[in-house]
Amino acid sequence: MQTLSTTRDGVAAVAVNLTQRTEYSVRAALEGRSTGLGAFLPFVGPALIASVGYMDPGNFATNIEAGSRYGYGLLWVVLISSAVAMLFQALSARLGIVTGLNLAELCREHFPRPVTLAMWVASEIAAIATDLAEFLGGALALALLFHLPMLVAMGVIAIATWAILSLEKHGFRPLEIAIAALVTVIGATYLCELFIAPPDWPAVIAHTFVPHLQDSGALTLAVGIVGATIMPHTLYLHSGLTQKRVVARSTDERRKLIRFSNREVMIALGAAAFVNLAMVVMAATVFHHTAPDTSDIGAAYRTLVPLLGTGAAGLFLVALLASGVSSSVVGTMAGQVIMQGFVRFRIPVTVRRLVTVVPSFAVVALGCNVTHAMVISQVVLSMALPLPMVALLILSGKQSVMGAFAIRKGTIAIAGAAALLIVALNVVLVYQAIV
Repeated sequence: MQTLSTTRDGVAAVAVNLTQRTEYSVRAALEGRSTGLGAFLPFVGPALIASVGYMDPGNFATNIEAGSRYGYGLLWVVLISSAVAMLFQALSARLGIVTGLNLAELCREHFPRPVTLAMWVASEIAAIATDLAEFLGGALALALLFHLPMLVAMGVIAIATWAILSLEKHGFRPLEIAIAALVTVIGATYLCELFIAPPDWPAVIAHTFVPHLQDSGALTLAVGIVGATIMPHTLYLHSGLTQKRVVARSTDERRKLIRFSNREVMIALGAAAFVNLAMVVMAATVFHHTAPDTSDIGAAYRTLVPLLGTGAAGLFLVALLASGVSSSVVGTMAGQVIMQGFVRFRIPVTVRRLVTVVPSFAVVALGCNVTHAMVISQVVLSMALPLPMVALLILSGKQSVMGAFAIRKGTIAIAGAAALLIVALNVVLVYQAIV
């Protein structure tokens, strides 16, 4: 028992030391004592964590359906969504760096109470929808990989999520490294998939940059892709991750922090965009002509086995598993930021996990189609998305909030147009559902 206790203390000391070394390196970079890649790496973390929301199991569900039904036709939606995501995540990070508060806290301070409460309720619904896709996706991958009952796999994913979340008590760096490892697994597996099933690259390039919607079904999937790509909870979380990670001691340091943050956003979300594009490309290459109605993750796995072999199918499940675990961790973190920011109330992480996973267990217990539930959850997210986008836009442009770091009118115009486009897509989708 003494040996076990000593080992745990040693691991905790190493974890705390990682955070302390990172803080020292950050300070060295801000003070000009470190340059180049060595100066940039200590700032990598917040955008990397936020990027998980852009390649979660909800993306798998919508991207597989998009690629199998419409081939490469919806790649342009992924590209545009990723570009908009970069802009808004950069604004969220900027908000936390400049004000020292997160988006939910600023909404509570600057908006009327009824508006704040409505935003909190919508955000909680979005958090449940997010966790539905993330938790079910990870459990489905584990169940298929090891031939486990779905309910057992869900229990294992819950334990794994809790274990990773427990790293946070030893400082921010161990958790960031754990998430980085899972993100690397996702990216590496899809890079391998592109070599195993080479796509038609000229067609990929053309459809990535030329917008086209084939029919109303393509519009529904496009909205789902938007909901799966630009995540409401990551807009809240990113500002929470940057608000106290590094405290700027001067205006010049704050400018440097924003520059480092913008670079990280470009790299981390650029990698997430590659993963999303690769998902659609793989589904289009493998399923569009051989199994065009593939919209179920389990069916996609079973179809991959005879088409590309067990190795490629296994890689697909490994990516889904890493995505499910990492995004469940990030979703729980975001839920804590949202609740504490809007209503100044914090509940234990274990309780938070139990509340958000109940709908997932209900879906499985009732025998619902897991992949269909994941796709619907992404549409729900898209419906909730305009609220944090508009709030972020309003607060980022206010000099009373941001001072000299308030965004310029050109940026406001571009971001506002993006927000209006998403609202318009949602209105069309609701109209289609009613009619």
